Amino acid sequence: MSQPDLFVVCKNCQAEVSPYITECPYCGQRLRKRAPKIERGEEKPRRARRRPRSLGRLRRGEIPGIAPDTRPYATIALIAVSLGATVALSTRHVSTYDLGGIFGPLHGDWWRLVAAPFVHDNAGYQVVTMVSVGVFGTALERRFGWYVPLFVFLAAGAAGAALAVAAQTWPTFGANGAALALVTAWLVEYRLARNDGDADLIGAGVFAAVLCLLSAVWPPASIAAAVGGAAVGSVAGFALAQR
Repeated sequence: MSQPDLFVVCKNCQAEVSPYITECPYCGQRLRKRAPKIERGEEKPRRARRRPRSLGRLRRGEIPGIAPDTRPYATIALIAVSLGATVALSTRHVSTYDLGGIFGPLHGDWWRLVAAPFVHDNAGYQVVTMVSVGVFGTALERRFGWYVPLFVFLAAGAAGAALAVAAQTWPTFGANGAALALVTAWLVEYRLARNDGDADLIGAGVFAAVLCLLSAVWPPASIAAAVGGAAVGSVAGFALAQR
């Protein structure tokens, strides 16, 4: 790029004047019709301004700046199926065996492994398990998505029931193993990935202890099902912590 002249000489008075003026300041002689353009060097291209993201309209009950909690539909569905089985049992038209309770060898009735965790014949037993499912299923669902509590509950419930069948701890039904899996999955993931406090860990430990004690208080809450559920929940919690 050519450099501009430092000065020019007036042809009338021979004075050195600035190259960026049109008339000589000494004699008034006109030097040029237009002043030359001042070169400022190469300018960097301007970046296009990014338009700020705009949020949609607030729904009823939402607060600006705070993300709303989504409803835990999968957890609600698990509890609803269990309550539906209890309502059906209260009609006395069906029995715990008809709904999926395990009272001996399966003899090919593998569907009982999935159905047994939804069957309860005692209100206290069901309250403890469903409260555990509601609390820790909701926590997992809001953190990872609807499929996590659903998969953990079904996989742990089936694994616990299968282990109870193998150990011949009959009768076996109820969600103590599946609920313990949700508690254990949340506890392991929390301990490995976050671990930002001890209060929540104490609460989870209380839930886990109560679910284990159910096996000693109520025979259908098989200790083998609890062990199987805790094992599946631990593996699930470790897998979730890797995310």
